Amino acid sequence: MRAWPATLLLILSAACSATQAPAPGAARDVRAVWTAQVEAWNRGDLDGFMAGYWKSPDLVFFSNGTETRGWQATLDRYRARYQADGKQMGTLDFPELEILTLGPEAAMARGRWRLKMPDGKELSGMTSVIFRKLPEGWRIVHDHSSAESG
Repeated sequence: MRAWPATLLLILSAACSATQAPAPGAARDVRAVWTAQVEAWNRGDLDGFMAGYWKSPDLVFFSNGTETRGWQATLDRYRARYQADGKQMGTLDFPELEILTLGPEAAMARGRWRLKMPDGKELSGMTSVIFRKLPEGWRIVHDHSSAESG
């Protein structure tokens, strides 16, 4: 009789600690979204760049102590910063980038970004981005990017 509670405990423990495997090809699919965003940025297509973000008021973007919520507000922030009069988008790349799958419907990209401006100035910083697999595909739901000071 005593074996039954121990067996039940073992089964429940195994069930609670089991993790779901990442979706096959998740890292590849996330990298494809990332690459499409970089390509869009580098051709000056901010709408194409934003296609990689979750088009929701619940999108969260943190940058240099500022919080922006919502897809439209994030687009407006990018437009003001990189497409307003006298502003330029530059050429974006990620000299360091790591993509980790966190589960079947979540992944994180983290690394260093670099933005080379037409005037020769170079900006860089760090980023941590959370992707979720949504009905429309893998999308960024949280972006935390910061520029190096100096």
